[in-house]
Amino acid sequence: MKSYSSLKNLNKACIKCNSCGLSKTRKNVVVGKGNEAAHIVIIGEGPGEQEDITGLPFVGRAGKMLDTVLSSVDIDPLKDCYITNIVKCRPPNNRKPSSNETEACMPWLTEQINLLRPKIIILAGSTAVQSFLGIKEPISKIRGQWIEKDNIKYMPIFHPSYLLRNPSKEKGKPKWLTWQDLQKVKKELNSI
Repeated sequence: MKSYSSLKNLNKACIKCNSCGLSKTRKNVVVGKGNEAAHIVIIGEGPGEQEDITGLPFVGRAGKMLDTVLSSVDIDPLKDCYITNIVKCRPPNNRKPSSNETEACMPWLTEQINLLRPKIIILAGSTAVQSFLGIKEPISKIRGQWIEKDNIKYMPIFHPSYLLRNPSKEKGKPKWLTWQDLQKVKKELNSI
């Protein structure tokens, strides 16, 4: 993949991509949203139905949950973060993207990260962790632990859609654990 001088140029090229079969069923390519100068990049799995319709990541129920958990630790989702996904097109029926689909999209994501130059990357869910870092361990085993690579700190967290299915805020439950994880992110952000 060629290098791009700006996210705007990358976005223009990305919306024309037809590297995998997802390009045949999408309504929109969902490249990213947020502050391009932010120190935090959040990477999810892939667009859902609402994202495919709007062309923006994390705007459906999971997006509202993400906004809520970020705001609970005083991280502004649009001011403090840039948000994207492993794959830029919606997998049919919101299924998990295949390895071929994630491989086809990875150059786009890598170039986004090169242009954004974040200090912190939040990986939301197992697919993001496995696809981006190649770590196969379950998210329940590695969430909340900093992983450092190439001068970037990675924080794996539960995917917001998982939090929707597990709504309890009780100590030790996924929502409570995610709140703990994001407090670590906020502390790191404050130290930058």
